Amino acid sequence: MLIFFAVLGGFILDAIFGDPLWLPHPVVYMGKVISFLDRSLRKILPKTPRGERIGGAITAFILPVGTFLLSGAVCFFFYKIHWVFGLSIQMFWCAQSLAAKGLVQESCNVYKKLKKNDLLALGYALPAARKAVSRIVGRDTDALSMEGVTKAAVETVAENAGDGVIAPLLCMLIGGAPLALTYKAINTMDSMLGYKNEKYINFGRVPAKLDDAANYIPSRIAALLWVLAAGFTGNSVKGA
Repeated sequence: MLIFFAVLGGFILDAIFGDPLWLPHPVVYMGKVISFLDRSLRKILPKTPRGERIGGAITAFILPVGTFLLSGAVCFFFYKIHWVFGLSIQMFWCAQSLAAKGLVQESCNVYKKLKKNDLLALGYALPAARKAVSRIVGRDTDALSMEGVTKAAVETVAENAGDGVIAPLLCMLIGGAPLALTYKAINTMDSMLGYKNEKYINFGRVPAKLDDAANYIPSRIAALLWVLAAGFTGNSVKGA
């Protein structure tokens, strides 16, 4: 029952406050640990494809397990003091594990810029829309058309709804804030290491596969919800 209230409270906190820039975020520290392990393990292990894969596997073990144990120990400590303190820290971390408000704000900002698409405003609207969408996508947006901006925004909202809302919520309901933070650790590893380039093709393999596994069920739930949501837009889903 306490987990339910922690999830509910975290969802409300995120809806109201989002992620204030002045507030330290766990993902920032996860990123620092990932960078440290990346540098350190490359120095220690053989500079071969196998050595890099081992380094990635060690990273994929240390960060999620360490996150779960550390956050679980902190929650346990606060619950031992009083259940109110334990519930409060869980609510706080559940809120930080979600990205619903930020996603809504940024996507609505793109929509507002796209709405200024009359002929007189087109010269302003398109550059403004490109700049707005660049805040939520990793691709180069300088050459995107209005249609390209729209597609980029829809795609990133669909993706981030899965790993920024659906997956953390599912983890919270199963294992509270510790499991939600563990998911964020896995997702952060993939965003930093899961690239098919020369540097990370081997080191990032296990972290990327772990992220695929962690998102297997949430991504399918998110896809189903998007299909259902399409029924409320007045447009049919083609090619589904």
